Formats: sequence, C-alpha cells, structure tokens
Amino acid sequence: MTMQIDRRLLIKGALLGAGALALPGWGTALAQMMEARGFTHDVASGEPQHDSVMLWTRYVPAGGSNGRLRWEVARDAGFGRRVAEGEALASPDHDWCVKPVVGGLQPGEWYFYRFVDSEGRASSVGRTRTLPDGPLPRFNMAVFSCANLPFGFFNAYAHAAARQDVDLVVHLGDYLYEYPRGTYPAAEQTVAGRVIEPANEIVSLTDYRLRHACYRLDPDLQALHRAFPMVMMWDDHESANDSWQDGAENHQSDSEGPWAARKAAAMQAYREWLPVTEQGWTSYRIGDLVDLFRPETRLTARSRPLELGTFLAGKTDLGAALAEFRDDVWSDPARTLMGAEQEGWLADGLARSTADGVRWQVLGQQVIMGSLSMPPQVAEMLGAADAQARAYAEIGLAASRAGLPFNFDQWDGFPAARQRLLTASLNADANLVVLSGDSHNAWAFDLDLAGTPAGIEFAGHSVTSPGYESHVAVDPRQTAAVLVDHNPQLLWADTSQRGYFTIAFTPDEVSGEWNFLRSIQEKGAALSGTHRMAAAHGVRRFAA
Repeated sequence: MTMQIDRRLLIKGALLGAGALALPGWGTALAQMMEARGFTHDVASGEPQHDSVMLWTRYVPAGGSNGRLRWEVARDAGFGRRVAEGEALASPDHDWCVKPVVGGLQPGEWYFYRFVDSEGRASSVGRTRTLPDGPLPRFNMAVFSCANLPFGFFNAYAHAAARQDVDLVVHLGDYLYEYPRGTYPAAEQTVAGRVIEPANEIVSLTDYRLRHACYRLDPDLQALHRAFPMVMMWDDHESANDSWQDGAENHQSDSEGPWAARKAAAMQAYREWLPVTEQGWTSYRIGDLVDLFRPETRLTARSRPLELGTFLAGKTDLGAALAEFRDDVWSDPARTLMGAEQEGWLADGLARSTADGVRWQVLGQQVIMGSLSMPPQVAEMLGAADAQARAYAEIGLAASRAGLPFNFDQWDGFPAARQRLLTASLNADANLVVLSGDSHNAWAFDLDLAGTPAGIEFAGHSVTSPGYESHVAVDPRQTAAVLVDHNPQLLWADTSQRGYFTIAFTPDEVSGEWNFLRSIQEKGAALSGTHRMAAAHGVRRFAA
C-alpha cells in the first residue's frame, strides 16, 4: 500500500510544542494540533550498553497538559515476565518525546518493551537488546545512510526489519533531508505519495520537528526502530547540506538567520525525536569482539570544506595555483573534522581497546575515508550532463592531474587529520574497520598510510538517495570499473543501486554484505542481489 502522508493526519498526530503556536504563519493549523491524542509515532530504542538501553516514544495527552507514562520491560512479548518498569513524563518542552534509560538489565539479552498511559492504553511493543559482555563468537550489524523520503520507499528498512540475524542497527547519517518540497528531488522525480512536511526548507525548531514527525510516520522506518536498538549520529542533511562548525553550503544567513540558531534547532529536534545520547561522541563495547566508536564529524569542530573552484577563480597560471592549493591550503595540519579533543579521545580509545584485548576497533562515522580522485575517462562518461556537472568534472580532472582528490567534503579534504587518525590506529596496533555513508554508493577500500596497511573501509550505498547513475551516461558497471582501476585504495564499487549493508564480526574475520533492493519506486523488500567481501584479523586488508 502506498504511504500517503496526509497533512491533516500529520497535524493531528504531531503536536510540536506549545511554543510553536506563537509563530507567525501557522495560526489555526497549529492550533489543531491540540486535538492530538496518545502515542503518535510508535516506539524505538537505542544507546545499548551491557546493562542498559534507552527507550523512546512520543505521547500527546488530552488538553496539552503533561502526560505521565509508565514504561515496562519484559523477557516476553506478552509481558508475563517483567524485569523493569518506571515512569517518564511527556511534555511540550521536548515536543512530547520521552527517552528513559532502563538500567539493571542482563548483558547480551533480547527484551520487549512498551509504554502505558494513565488510562491503561499501551503503545506498540518494541524489541531491543543489550550489548554482550565477555567472550563472543559472532555479532552482526545492519548499516544504513541517506534516506531521502520523496525519492522512494524505505524498502531497505523493511528488508532489515524482517531479519532474524541482526543484533544492532547503525545509522550513519542523513536520516532525513532539509530541502523544500520539489527540490532534491524535483517534483517530477518525487514518488507518488511520498510527500514531505513542511513544504518549505526546514530552518526553525518547529520546521525540524515537523520534518522528523513526517519521516517517523513511515511504516518501514517504524518497523526497523521497533525491531532493533539503533546507534546513530547525524551527518549534514539533518541540519543543512555540507555543514561544518560555523556554516553550511545550504545556509544563507541573510535570509535564514544565524547559523548558530539553525544548528541548535537541528540538534535539539534530532535529540528529541530519536533514542540518542546527548554526548557528542561515545563508544560501545561489544563483548571481547568489537569496540564501536561513534564520533561526531560535522557540527562540533569541522573546518570549512575547501572549494577548489573558488580558489582557482581568476588564477591565470592553473598549474601554479593547483600546486599552491595542494601544498599550502589542502595540506594545512590545522584542518580537522573532529577537533583536537575528539581526536585525542579516539586515539586513547583505540589504544585502550587493543590493550584490553578487543579483536576489532570499528569507527562508525559519516564520510568516506578512502582516497578517490577523478579518472580521465569521466569527461566521456557525462553524456548530456548539465553545465554545472561538466564544470565540476573539469575542475576534478585538473585536481587529479595535480595529485588532488575531487570531493573535499570527505576525509579527502582533510588529509592531515586522516593521517593523524591512521597513525593513532597503527600506533595502537588496532584492527581498524571503518564504516561510512554519505556518498550514496557502495565501496570497499584498503586504507593505508604511506603504503603501510592501516585498515579497511566498508562504505554504504543509500536507502533512497541517487548516486553516480544520476550523473553519468554509461553503464554503471563501466563507471565502477573505471573508478577502481584509477584509485589504488579502491577495490570494488557499485555506483547505481540502493539498499544497505550488513557487517558480521567473528574473532578471526570481518565480512560485509551489500544488499541491493530491486526497486525503490515501488513498495517491496525484494533484493536484486548482494556482494560480499571479507578480511582476516591482523591483516588490515581485504582478502583477495
């Protein structure tokens, strides 16, 4: 069945806090939100530890007053064997969202949970799991990124939600997108029934809350949250495209106000609407098998992304300008994604992890770490691409000839910071596995530091957002082959399919499987195929 997000349903089911009623332009429509009742957006869980987990729901009580809820955790879905219970208060200060942390649980166990209001009405029943402790033979993760609702159905979420072999879901960002209706995707690209609210670009706290409310009505996203605990962190689109500490490509201060206010609104809504910690960065120990480090690479300390085209504008000697850019600007050691404090935290964590005997050190972060430069064949592959795409390609080709990458928003734009991270990993004797999203395509990289193997990277394709296939005019298999042939660290790529990937850890091997959906234009979770790659412990390279 097509999911039609009806504005009237959304208004009645998504009260955005009493303060929203004072905003101009909303008036009577927002007042109707006072009619909302009950559990409006299902349940979710996250932030698992050995003995605790965070639960989430949203509850709008009668009359807009505070709503006191009871949460219950049990061994069985019928709640005959309850192990914990407590109370939570839903209030307009947090958009009626509650996030209680349940402690005193047993490691590595599945639990069921629900919320019950003062009248005895219960929410949906969710399932969650604590992290294992001690020796562990295997642990499986499902990894997602880049879910743009109007581009198609969240079939990847549906496929994963039905699985019985997933222990934890990891979301690497772009959980939602900030654009107005009719922009990325254009109106003619929007799948029928996949209509976002609000119609405008989201800028204010009310906007961000409503966009979260819109996305969280998706039944497949609800099913995924209901089935598994999730570890997650924003990338850029949860605030604005190509965001950094002090701004974003898609933020115009003259018309959209101060960036600091927009960033704060985006962060607040994200932390209200999702089962996530208030900490900027944290880690999760999974038995003696995995330490999963979850950094923040966007809003805390990221330096402004470089723009090679802007730097080259007006330069008459292209070769000299590229050399200056490469040797001075691009290589500047002060440039960072995480900042000195977080870099120190990660270096210490890697060292502590290996000293404790943990087998795999895993970095679940947003943007590709492997190096990618533009192959010379790209000019022939663009077909009828627009002038903007061709100008981007011309700059990319010039950069490639000068030994530069083409995407400066990725780790490629911060080479000194990447070198520091890989050096810290090697110094810790870590078995580094990097998980990445953002690019919309699927990749496998051998990461090295001046020729020394330093780790491997599984980079994931998007849930719905389009990839290289939307820009090139040749067979996607040719695109992938050209990219692999030109880039030494890149071992494999798929540049045209949507889906998600899974990672399986054992003491001796890590293996990843990219799952490709048959379609996102129609609802259905059938796969068109998979691709698997693996690496042995201690090798820091993919198996041949």
